[in-house]
Amino acid sequence: MAGTGSMTQDEREAFLAELHVAVIAVDEPGRGPLAIPIWYLYQDGQVLLSMATNSVKAQLLRAAGRATLTAQSETAPYQYVCVEGPVTIEPKFHDALELATRYLGPEFGQWYVDANPDTGETVTVVLRPEHWRTHDYHKTLG
Repeated sequence: MAGTGSMTQDEREAFLAELHVAVIAVDEPGRGPLAIPIWYLYQDGQVLLSMATNSVKAQLLRAAGRATLTAQSETAPYQYVCVEGPVTIEPKFHDALELATRYLGPEFGQWYVDANPDTGETVTVVLRPEHWRTHDYHKTLG
């Protein structure tokens, strides 16, 4: 008999800590929500996102004060973790090389950081998950 597919707390946090390009969704008044791919780090129970301080994403996140982030596997049987919660905008405090290396590897990560020097105009968005939705289709296979 197939299971429910729900992830445990440990499973969902381990999945979110893995390497996935996520999609962040935030309210955009007068339109549907802005949903856009983004690199992230999951550390100490928080999702960390880096972006330009004056980007549309940052402006909408400041106004909304909340966001949803979804990370998913790209191969079947699929898994996903979706978190929703309050966001705060903070001065940049994480290493850009760490994020670039996470997604691009050491060689291309260093190239990316060198090609996109920090102008001091980036911020870190901290999303504190309050609500989780998860599914692991591995568990529902009969």
